[in-house]
Amino acid sequence: MAQRHRGHRRSVTIAVAGTVLAVMPMATPAQGSTAATITPASYERAVPASLIGSGTFSLPDPTSKAITYNTGLVPVDAAILASMGPSGADYSRTVATLTVAGLLPNRGYAVHAHTKPCGITGEDAGPHYQNHVDPAATPQKPSTDPFYANPRNEIWLDVRTDAAGQGTSRTTVPFAFTDRTPGSIVIHEAMSTATARGQAGQAGARIACLTLSRE
Repeated sequence: MAQRHRGHRRSVTIAVAGTVLAVMPMATPAQGSTAATITPASYERAVPASLIGSGTFSLPDPTSKAITYNTGLVPVDAAILASMGPSGADYSRTVATLTVAGLLPNRGYAVHAHTKPCGITGEDAGPHYQNHVDPAATPQKPSTDPFYANPRNEIWLDVRTDAAGQGTSRTTVPFAFTDRTPGSIVIHEAMSTATARGQAGQAGARIACLTLSRE
């Protein structure tokens, strides 16, 4: 009888062991026993926000997405399209593009992302969007420190038009949008953005604005 019990216990043990082996990942020389439990980091991370905006410029109007404040430099009915989206396998970068049509021919325009949507005045768009915000900046004194006001910490899309008043620009920055996103794209009167200390990021009056929305 004891012999029969021992044999029964051995058969149960073998059956349980077989079940365990069936659910455990089998190690191979190429991947090791823990490979089956590894999850790529990108699978666990939410995709950062993508932004888009488009329209034809109109005079200041609370319902308009594209507003011109200077029709001599940005005519009514000129067109604009802007997009910003995550890039790279780990979504650690953002690609921003800008296309304009109907602006003055053969002219440069300084263009930046700003923190707020467009409003009745150009100042309603707030300061430049910065990934790392300049702690010394204030609404009365925007950031001009090139450590913060630069095309890698902000989004600069300076564009030059062709003979037909059309132009395209593109930039890639080493950050993505998570809890904060730009609210607008602002076109300035200067032909390019200043970079010197005390002037970095400056580009003159705000002459047009495009409100951005999440895709």
